Amino acid sequence: MLAIVYRTAKVLNTSFDSLFQVKKRYFTESKAPKTPKKPEEIHKEAALPEPNTKREVKSEPGDKAAPGRIFQKKKRNNAFGRNESLRPKKNEKALVIPIDPAALMRHSRGETMNLGGVKSRFHKINEKRKDINIEFAVQQAARAEVLLHEEEGYLEADEGDSTTNITQREIVDNVDITTATKHFNISLDFGPYRTRYTKNGRYLLLGGKRGHVAAFDWVRKKLLCEMNVMESVHDVTWLMNQTMYAVAQKNWVHVYDHKGTEIHCIKTMHRSVRLEYLPYHFLLNSAGENGFLSWMDVSIGESVGNYNTRMGKILAMAQNPWNAVTCIGGSKGVVSMWSPMVRDPLAKMLCHPVPLTGISIDPSGMHMATAGLDRKVKIWDIRQLEGPLETYHINTAASELELSQRGLLALSMGNVCEVYRRDNSSSEDQMKPYIRHRTNGPISSIRFCPYEDILGVGTAKGFVSLIVPGSGEPNFDTFEANPYQSRSQRQEEEVHKLLEKIPAEFISLNPTQIDEVDVPSAKARLEQKVKLLTLKPPRIDFEPRKRNGVSKAKLVQIKRNVKEFRFREAANELREIKDKLLAEEEKPAESLDFIPLETKSVLDRFSTKKKKKAAH
Repeated sequence: MLAIVYRTAKVLNTSFDSLFQVKKRYFTESKAPKTPKKPEEIHKEAALPEPNTKREVKSEPGDKAAPGRIFQKKKRNNAFGRNESLRPKKNEKALVIPIDPAALMRHSRGETMNLGGVKSRFHKINEKRKDINIEFAVQQAARAEVLLHEEEGYLEADEGDSTTNITQREIVDNVDITTATKHFNISLDFGPYRTRYTKNGRYLLLGGKRGHVAAFDWVRKKLLCEMNVMESVHDVTWLMNQTMYAVAQKNWVHVYDHKGTEIHCIKTMHRSVRLEYLPYHFLLNSAGENGFLSWMDVSIGESVGNYNTRMGKILAMAQNPWNAVTCIGGSKGVVSMWSPMVRDPLAKMLCHPVPLTGISIDPSGMHMATAGLDRKVKIWDIRQLEGPLETYHINTAASELELSQRGLLALSMGNVCEVYRRDNSSSEDQMKPYIRHRTNGPISSIRFCPYEDILGVGTAKGFVSLIVPGSGEPNFDTFEANPYQSRSQRQEEEVHKLLEKIPAEFISLNPTQIDEVDVPSAKARLEQKVKLLTLKPPRIDFEPRKRNGVSKAKLVQIKRNVKEFRFREAANELREIKDKLLAEEEKPAESLDFIPLETKSVLDRFSTKKKKKAAH
């Protein structure tokens, strides 16, 4: 390295000695070495250049430096070419970055604890410290929203113009290349088609009425499999991920893998017309044309429930992502909510006075959209079972409904697809469509793609992918749904989901009741337990029968013996009950072969199996 530097100095016609004429930092001119050293020796000493000027500062009363100490004068230039002081200014304050109050309100954890009932000073300090930590966490969470730089964007028309006049061709010409490639049209001859996206929005599944089934990566346009099952197809759905999917065919539901190989035939789901999949419970739900609802656990291959709804042919079905309840609509305009563990519906809502044509529930599980033959679309609060919150009047009855992650409402009427931006403040007369698109055939299915501004439309003549700005969630959680998932991540996700599988018994209208305590029942059980533990033997009243030839003393002795016998019997029964209650509270005895997972000491890993058993 030294040789390279030396040659470079020669090439630049620079005196090498002048480059290394430096003096030690704390040497004065009188003590500096007079004879220059060789470059090798100077490099070994790693000398520092001597400051050009020195200044002597006077010591202050609070200064720890020695009086008359020599400091190096450093020149630091700011953006304006001025010298900055080395010491911070006395009146200089830390920069305070304001936080959006709305963001603080979103992440707030409620009011601070009232310390009036806390007696000891130690516990008061602990509670104050907890409140400070919670407040700091809320502020950090609100500041972290800056990292979510992606926001939804909508079309904005000029004054006097409407966004419905903007065609897909104009949108494609004005967006980036990546988004423009997501608009495409596939012409197929086996329609009408039912469509379904995976949970992460990466893969698309098509099922034609005439038996055509295709699965592919619609972003990269890479085909996974394509086949014709040679019988009618009524609906399709993905299962846990893109490796498996179910097809409702003419008689039964068939399960295929991503290569098109048939894995299973579910004959308990007979003549199904609609399919839904519950991802957190691993349940495949089907609705038959004869009015039967069926649930099957795909992880173990067992049927969970099969009930007759007594509603005739099921016209529309949707699954609530919040509580996994299945909502179905029939010819009487009633939406009924079903659970696989209850034979009767959990709740019923009269939504329309005419037969229903479509049901859709938003991904948050808060609102439900229904459409009927009365040419109305209504939005309901599905958690409170109230509404309608909004009402849309349309020209003809809607055949399909879909709600996006950002609240956009899409509906189909014949060969016309319309998208609405929901606004609670608007009146019925002011409701106008956001985007309108006309297809080349009757629409049979519409689906919003998760985490993308894409609406997939299945028609009688193929499939159309439409760009709908502002429909998808721009920021995704990779632990929930990862569009860029690798093979190892997918395998790890399958294991985690199986370990975190929720039993079907937990499906109810209000899933938050699971972690709540049934106070009346718990109180009654506690009172009964206390009563049994404090119960005393009853007082026994016995009077012996008088007989001829039996003296009075003998009768008294018989009375005493009978009372003592009955008292001992009652006392033994109470003792057994108390012992049983106390035994329930104790921990079960561990077997001799039991070895705990958690060790008491770090050195236990060097112990033998016999020593571990003896220690525990």
